[in-house]
Amino acid sequence: MIGSLRGVLASKRTGGAIVDVNGVGYIVNLPVSSLSDLPEEGKEIFLYIYTHVREDAIQLYGFSDEEQKRIFTSLLNVSGVGPKLALSIVSGIPQEDFLRAIEAEDIEMLSRVPGVGKKTAHRVVLELKGKL
Repeated sequence: MIGSLRGVLASKRTGGAIVDVNGVGYIVNLPVSSLSDLPEEGKEIFLYIYTHVREDAIQLYGFSDEEQKRIFTSLLNVSGVGPKLALSIVSGIPQEDFLRAIEAEDIEMLSRVPGVGKKTAHRVVLELKGKL
């Protein structure tokens, strides 16, 4: 498993970036906040990585800080939430607001994220309340 990457930002693209590590370009999916934190191309970067392995693909998800990665991986433990939806949630709600929404059981805030319906928002609150 890849836990982190330090390399040169080869390119930014919608939803992610390519990080060159000693001549190997890794495609990394990023939340909007991490994408906006990236330096200009050609500069060195460091990302915390979650490696998602499926039968037909290996995908990397990158985060600028460990707390963002922790929230992302916690969301993956919720029934019905995969990496794309977890990334959408992490992108759509700032960390502090997300943590407050879980503790306050704010279903409305969570369901404003594209792809998150009321049932999914209820499951997220139910399964994460008190664990974050």
